[in-house]
Amino acid sequence: MTSRHLAAIFLCLTLAGPATAQDDALPYWASISVDEARMRKGPSPDVPVIWEYRRKDLPVKVVARHETWRKIEDPDGTQGWMAARLLSRARTAIVTGDEVRPLYEAASASSAILYRAEPGVVGKISDCANGWCQLDVRGRRGWIETGHIWGD
Repeated sequence: MTSRHLAAIFLCLTLAGPATAQDDALPYWASISVDEARMRKGPSPDVPVIWEYRRKDLPVKVVARHETWRKIEDPDGTQGWMAARLLSRARTAIVTGDEVRPLYEAASASSAILYRAEPGVVGKISDCANGWCQLDVRGRRGWIETGHIWGD
């Protein structure tokens, strides 16, 4: 291997460093990427299942990692381990509380209400700023206050 090849490899590793460090920051938001996923007591397929999720796109918070496993927290606060391959970095959120929540045209309570979302509705987040997130629920997009969702 020539010094030119070594320099190129070093440059690639140097440039990849910050992205890898950023990916390693805990906790971070993720979502379940499959229709059925199991949460386990520990990071192994040999330990008991705590919970079985049947809700693709459900937001979760990744709080720890061990090899190909991620310790997650679900919207109810339950924590357990899930295989990393069952998770996506796609940002989603779930509407919280006991009331129907408005989705506004703009990030302001004085703007027009476009839709209303019931507690438990899950949508994809495309943007968040100043206490608001833009939530897309199956093509219906609007702004919702971050205090009314979990996953932001």
